[in-house]
Amino acid sequence: MIRIENISKRFKKHYALREISAEFRSNEVIALIGPNGSGKTTLIKCILGMVFPDEGQIFFRDKPIAGSVMHRAEIGYMPQIGRYPDNMSIRQLTKMMINIRRADRNNIDTELFNAFNLGEIEDKTMRSLSGGTRQKVSACLAFMFNPVVLVLDEPTAGLDPISSEILKKKILQEKAKGKTIIITSHILNELDDLATHVMYLQEGTIRLFSTLEDVVSITGEQRLNKAIAMLMQHNFYNGNLHAKKV
Repeated sequence: MIRIENISKRFKKHYALREISAEFRSNEVIALIGPNGSGKTTLIKCILGMVFPDEGQIFFRDKPIAGSVMHRAEIGYMPQIGRYPDNMSIRQLTKMMINIRRADRNNIDTELFNAFNLGEIEDKTMRSLSGGTRQKVSACLAFMFNPVVLVLDEPTAGLDPISSEILKKKILQEKAKGKTIIITSHILNELDDLATHVMYLQEGTIRLFSTLEDVVSITGEQRLNKAIAMLMQHNFYNGNLHAKKV
């Protein structure tokens, strides 16, 4: 679905990404993890076409995305912090997005909208919403148009436990449909039941990219946070796990 070939990105003299190559396929949930400043957000923005690599190419359905925005129509993006017009209500925002997407209103996915009970407050302005409720709106917009790829940046940040579980259930449903899902999160335990693959970035380079199954098998740890800590502690990322996937 998404193929990344040797992309690098510099901001002045700093390399945000350095020779990144990977492939994200259908029916995969990739946990994109790493410390702050590791290049996760830059990689996501390159995939979305919001940032252009200095070197290398990204392909979507085997077509290069450089100079095109057509692939964005097939991607649902949930930013870590959603920024929307303050005076616009939830109702107005969703109608605007439907019009921009030129979507068939009969094919809109309203499951999250209903599960989060946003219909009860859809006339409230975005300015008046709490951070958690804005996060719910972002989640609804990401899933609303049945995209084949979902890019979720810290999706449960600011959500209460019940809403977090509702969102994770939705992610699992989309995973079962064979979609490609990329999730960033600093709460690794949340990814245990979601991820099929793990990509660990550090200083703009891939230090680990493998199936979650292999990570668990090699480390003997069932929890992702403990498995990653063990691998990083023993510098195992230079070994076979990386080569198996990339």
